[in-house]
Amino acid sequence: MYNIMLNNMQIFAATYTPFKKDLSLNPEVVPDYGLYLQENKVHGIFINGSTGDFVSLSTDERMQLLEAWKEHKGALTLINHVGDTSLEEAKRLAFHSQGKADAIAAIAPFYFKPSSLDQLVKYCEEIAACAPDLPFYYYHLPALTGVNFNMVEFLKRASQCIENFAGIKFTENNLVSFQETNDQAGGKDIFFGVDEAFLPSLAAGAKGWVGSTFNHLMPLYQSIADQFYDTDLSQARELQSFVLKFVQILSRAGSFNGGGKSFMKSLGIDCGPSRFPHPTLTDKELQEVREEFGQLGISNFLSKNSKVL
Repeated sequence: MYNIMLNNMQIFAATYTPFKKDLSLNPEVVPDYGLYLQENKVHGIFINGSTGDFVSLSTDERMQLLEAWKEHKGALTLINHVGDTSLEEAKRLAFHSQGKADAIAAIAPFYFKPSSLDQLVKYCEEIAACAPDLPFYYYHLPALTGVNFNMVEFLKRASQCIENFAGIKFTENNLVSFQETNDQAGGKDIFFGVDEAFLPSLAAGAKGWVGSTFNHLMPLYQSIADQFYDTDLSQARELQSFVLKFVQILSRAGSFNGGGKSFMKSLGIDCGPSRFPHPTLTDKELQEVREEFGQLGISNFLSKNSKVL
């Protein structure tokens, strides 16, 4: 009932939050942004997540963003991240998601952290109960939260305690743990969240992904998957290296969040500047990046935008 994977491979773009020059929210970008993602055959979107800098948004801004994105519900499967350091704010966001999102997700609280797996499951249970008709996903991101419990055990306990538990967004560069969790999923969705390891995740059995670079490189990921399933692993590895180079180049200014968001302008979707502490690339810096991508051959695999062709 609560599995939202529609076929063998599901790719969700973790969306950026568009801002105006004054750093206020700019929901007017969302209609074209959504059409662009549909054009590039993204299956769904994961909004208000790490890529969307949810920690730099107010609760009201996160609600406004969902109101903008809900217009694409149906054309794109919409997962709204509602996690927060405040359980009460997370519950408020979950309740607001009803009738607007297809599913919700929540990251672990990362300032006052749960001290046990039972506490983490209880936190998730309270949030999920505020939107009982929506599938609930736990967002596992230990590198940023510092919360790192065994996901196989979490899977077992959450499946018993949370009626609408649907699976895990697994964002940890640990393919052994991912494969073990995926093998024990029992029909739950285990979305892999490390774009730089897309190819090895295929070998580990991944069928669903959530990531930032699905905003930019959908033709590349399709080519990697095609080569993998055609068993041309040498070519698949070469193509996967483009993902690493793409991330490294756009991270040079200080973070990929800022660089990746800035680069959306080059693809015809101007998401505006980034809030502190992420950088915003200048037009000159973006031109230099485009030239480097051209020299490396990455430009051949960028997502297309028919409005700017």
